[in-house]
Amino acid sequence: MLQEFKDHIKTNLSFLSGSKLLIACSGGMDSVALVKLCHLLGLESGIAHCNFKLRGKESDEDEKFVTQLAEQVKFPFFVTHFETENYAKSKGLSIQMAARELRYDWFESLALKHRFEYILTAHHADDNLETFLINLSRGTGIDGLTGIPEVNKIFVRPLLPFSRDKILEFVKKNKLAWREDSSNSDTKYLRNKLRHGAIPDLKSANPQILQNFNTTLEYLKQGSEFIKSQVFFLKKELFEVLENDCIKIRISKLEEFGNPKNYLYFLLKEYGFKAWDDIAQIVTAQSGKQVFSETHRLVKDRGDLLLSPVLEGVFDREYTIPEAESMQMIPSGTLKFKIVDEISNVDLKTIYVDKEKLKYPLTVRKWKEGDYFYPLGMKGKKKLSKYFKDEKLSLLAKERVWLLCSAKEIIWIINYRADNRFKIMPQTRQILKITIA
Repeated sequence: MLQEFKDHIKTNLSFLSGSKLLIACSGGMDSVALVKLCHLLGLESGIAHCNFKLRGKESDEDEKFVTQLAEQVKFPFFVTHFETENYAKSKGLSIQMAARELRYDWFESLALKHRFEYILTAHHADDNLETFLINLSRGTGIDGLTGIPEVNKIFVRPLLPFSRDKILEFVKKNKLAWREDSSNSDTKYLRNKLRHGAIPDLKSANPQILQNFNTTLEYLKQGSEFIKSQVFFLKKELFEVLENDCIKIRISKLEEFGNPKNYLYFLLKEYGFKAWDDIAQIVTAQSGKQVFSETHRLVKDRGDLLLSPVLEGVFDREYTIPEAESMQMIPSGTLKFKIVDEISNVDLKTIYVDKEKLKYPLTVRKWKEGDYFYPLGMKGKKKLSKYFKDEKLSLLAKERVWLLCSAKEIIWIINYRADNRFKIMPQTRQILKITIA
């Protein structure tokens, strides 16, 4: 196996040679083999071990074993202890997910602090098959069926091409000791059920299953890469980027490609959506229909779909601006107030008002149904809802509108239109310039 491992590094992971590596070692057979292989190849390595305090004395014995292993191979050694159960409860996670989150965060902090270029984990071909079957049983897209990535940023899994049997043969040949984790035999975990039941049966029925599985993974990865390249070009054609990270998708253009549901899945899955039936229906739904993910929302707005980040804690906020204040930050920019002698340039981001007509403190708030104003340069009042319709503002654009107000009267629909009631007159004695930047 040593020669096969050496060839694999040289052919597929040559960047590891000459790099400073950190090996995640639990003390189990797989990670012990990885430490030994890196040592035999003379790779510059350190060892990191996590004590999750989940198995009492057994966890402490694991730590002691890995400490001795690091001394034998003369690799720098790092160890940490976690209160895993407390962390899992505080975060609402399973023990397995909590342990994963804790160890990967710690590995990355070690890499940053000690300038390790890559972190090696001992996942192998059997782990890959287990992950594939778990994802298949839970329902997943093609990305969930492409297996564990061999390289994921700074994390590298150089044992992925090798089976558990091959690794066992190596450690026995080299007379290496290792620790058995008693929790690995607990079949209450799906992975262990597959490891001790389904996968041995599959290997018995077809001894070539891991080789065939690896071949299938390559085909799936190629298919996944092809889909990603097609989605990239599709986004360039369908996505129109608006302000505030909003994306517009013209429904009529989307329908030219055929079944919108299929295309929307690939276009939107990176934004965390899961309610695909709702997304399929939104295309023909009434304007205003919304679908949410944890980070984004999709809104039907007449003939368009609008995709935008979910903004938390913004819509109900209100800002108070005392008379002495010359600057106020709001989500859409910074308001600035300055007394000037005359009117100069006027644009959507600048207005001039008669300061003596204002009632302090001024307020900045979101618009609400029933609001009205007197548009500058026009006679009479107009409801904001009608103004927005005339200006053809989308649902998301309307939500992002802020109003500068004096008492209950609107001074300025910020970035859009000033109110006629506060305009400069010949008798005005104080001209207040207000800008948003």
